[in-house]
Amino acid sequence: MSAQADDNTGVTPVRAGFAFDEAALDRWMATNVEGYEGPLTVEQFRGGQSNPTYRLTTPARRYVLRRKPSGVLLKGAHAIEREARVLTGLARADFPVARVYGVCTDDAVIGAWFYVMEMVEGRIFWDAALPEIPAAERPAYFDAMNATIAQLHSVDPAAVGLGDYGRPGNYFERQIARWSKQYLEDVDAGRDPDMDRLVEWLPAHIPAGDETAIVHGDFRIDNMIFHPTEPRILAVLDWELSTLGHPLADFAYHATMYRMPPDIVAGLDGADLLALNLPSEAEYVAAYCRRTGRETIPDYGFYLAFNVFRLAAILHGIKGRLVRGSAASAHAEARARAFPRLAQIGWGLAQ
Repeated sequence: MSAQADDNTGVTPVRAGFAFDEAALDRWMATNVEGYEGPLTVEQFRGGQSNPTYRLTTPARRYVLRRKPSGVLLKGAHAIEREARVLTGLARADFPVARVYGVCTDDAVIGAWFYVMEMVEGRIFWDAALPEIPAAERPAYFDAMNATIAQLHSVDPAAVGLGDYGRPGNYFERQIARWSKQYLEDVDAGRDPDMDRLVEWLPAHIPAGDETAIVHGDFRIDNMIFHPTEPRILAVLDWELSTLGHPLADFAYHATMYRMPPDIVAGLDGADLLALNLPSEAEYVAAYCRRTGRETIPDYGFYLAFNVFRLAAILHGIKGRLVRGSAASAHAEARARAFPRLAQIGWGLAQ
């Protein structure tokens, strides 16, 4: 198991600074969660660097709670009510997501907004090379990911109550402006020359044309729960960056796994894909194109550079929260250290 998996897998006792009134939660769940019966045991997941995430255990079942972090929050960040809304909407389209049991927007209950969802039991892979899986079976797991993101982009937002989940059109202009602003305003985390170059380069190179779909925003292998024994995805996790956006931006983010070092995210940079029996990047892109009725993805390089920039901005935000003392994950420091290298990768793709 990798160090990243060790940092993210399983639960610990609730860490210092992340405790809340468990009796108040028990009372809320008794009133708002169908079928709930205590007593309740609360533990904290090691992962979830942005929104603190907890495992709730009762004699009959387990739940997952995600809440906003403590401290000063950037405007619009950590909107857990949006996560709950997109999960509820996608469930109507039979898309693989966890069931939401309830949402609380009353700070008085546990000190922050939160939602409770089912705990889906299965496998999470932290290494995109899938060392746990026999080589002959690995293509089926990649095909499952490819089919799932294609399915997401085929969902009609209006048909599942998400027609107003984001603003259609001008996705790249808005996203580049949003993440540039967040990067530039978070003075605690400092500046980086490669990131500064991307802030200038990206707005001048936005491809022509536009599309709108529900986008996940962080679709990668370690944000999926696979069936315990089959190459099938039971639930896609971590929807905090989801919105209405450009499907090619979302797919290219997912495909950056081919360009990413494995120590930053679940990446395949430097891996021998043929020896691992994994599809090449070109084959993976072609499979998505077939599923979504495309011939090719023009300007694919821009989409890659944009996504690495956006991920770098997220890690920059984690660095800022670390400086301010509100980072929620045990591995936030490692994420913060990876920021300048990620900005360098993004600028390399832009060039």
